Amino acid sequence: MHSLGWMKQMALSDLTKLESKLYIWLCKSDFENVPWSTSKAAKAFNVKQDEIYDALSALTKKIPNEIQIYYENGSIRISADEQ
Repeated sequence: MHSLGWMKQMALSDLTKLESKLYIWLCKSDFENVPWSTSKAAKAFNVKQDEIYDALSALTKKIPNEIQIYYENGSIRISADEQ
């Protein structure tokens, strides 16, 4: 396996269950055109908002090349690329 592919797989294997589910959800959603809502994400995953914030923070540390969080037109936008 190519070393970069191996590194990505190792990073993905380091994700918690919530981080993994959130990452997949982000990849399948359009939070570039639809503003991000932490409260809606927390409700969708049946967790507290702080858990969503922690998971998002962890994703940017564990797989920084696969997720981008930015602010545009008064809202948080999130782009995630599926492996």
